Amino acid sequence: MGIIERLRNFFTGFGDNWAAYILQFILFVAVFYYVFKILKVYKGGKFIAVVTAFVVLSGVAFAFSNNFSQEILIVIIIMIALLVFTMFNTEIKRTLLDSNIKKGKKEDSLTVTGVELIIEEAVRAVQNMSKKDIGALIVLSNENLPEGIIESGTVVNADITSQMIEAVFYPKAPLHDGAMVIEGNKIYAAGCFLPLAQSEKLPKDMGSRHRAALGVTSVASVTAIVVSEETGIISIVKNGAIRKKYADAADLKNALSEYYWSDLTAEGKL
Repeated sequence: MGIIERLRNFFTGFGDNWAAYILQFILFVAVFYYVFKILKVYKGGKFIAVVTAFVVLSGVAFAFSNNFSQEILIVIIIMIALLVFTMFNTEIKRTLLDSNIKKGKKEDSLTVTGVELIIEEAVRAVQNMSKKDIGALIVLSNENLPEGIIESGTVVNADITSQMIEAVFYPKAPLHDGAMVIEGNKIYAAGCFLPLAQSEKLPKDMGSRHRAALGVTSVASVTAIVVSEETGIISIVKNGAIRKKYADAADLKNALSEYYWSDLTAEGKL
């Protein structure tokens, strides 16, 4: 049986259920498009290539083999989808969460000079706390945190200055144990409680601030800056992993610059 004849039989075999088959096809296309888009964002290019090649080979086998039925093709597609969701469930969950958060509008806009001053103030504060072994956890958010996190703390809505940041994390201050949330040019909230990472692979001596930073960056596309209370070591956490330990001023400036010049400009805030 030739390819053209097989394709003709495939489509004519739909009968009265042709509308349902078309809807299934559109659904599969939409799912794969969205999943591939997520994988592209999280640098899953090699995996995309493997899946695409597998789908193409399945299509070729369906076209040329008489024993390759429509049911087998659907089973393969479902298996590929399950494989993608299993391997990248954290990234998919993070993206779905971000898409469900309503973006608010900031009344105050950011300028180039303003951003440079904010970065200088934030770096100064973090380094000062590091020298004094004052624990701190700062989350750089694009208004994409779950509402429960903000509600667990206190809305501050204050300008970003080194004095304000250090005052919040002063050991005797009422909000020092929680996380500070920065949104744009404001310290939006402080004293916030974050979800803790519970992986058994994490070192047993890892503190609660680092676990909280890993936890929140696993469920939301945010960057966290951690200062260890025991050692004063500065860590930068993103996408559920510690991207930089023993961070210095240059590392902090790079992380903050990436937040302001990449994330915020993508949201049209500059």
